[in-house]
Amino acid sequence: MKKVTAGRDILGEFAPKFAEVNDDVLFGEVWSREDKLSAKLRSIVTISALISGGNIEQLSYHIEKGKENGITKEEIVEIITHIAFYVGWPKAWSAFNIAKEIYKD
Repeated sequence: MKKVTAGRDILGEFAPKFAEVNDDVLFGEVWSREDKLSAKLRSIVTISALISGGNIEQLSYHIEKGKENGITKEEIVEIITHIAFYVGWPKAWSAFNIAKEIYKD
């Protein structure tokens, strides 16, 4: 797994401890536990959680990461369609607009 430095790159000077925990613990230790949960499945769970919470700001990164982790266009469409009934139609619309851009190729 590629080392993530987004926390340090974006928030390192402003919130150094948060950036450290983001990069080293969340993306370093938790995401690297592929013997417990595959990267693809982690992406599905993360994308679903972000949509559920209406946390659209981080969604582009995680849908792109999910695509890299093997989520196909057909799968992301089915994931968003399925969770729309549980998390809300407007959240699904927002997620589809992001996914459509990422999977446009």
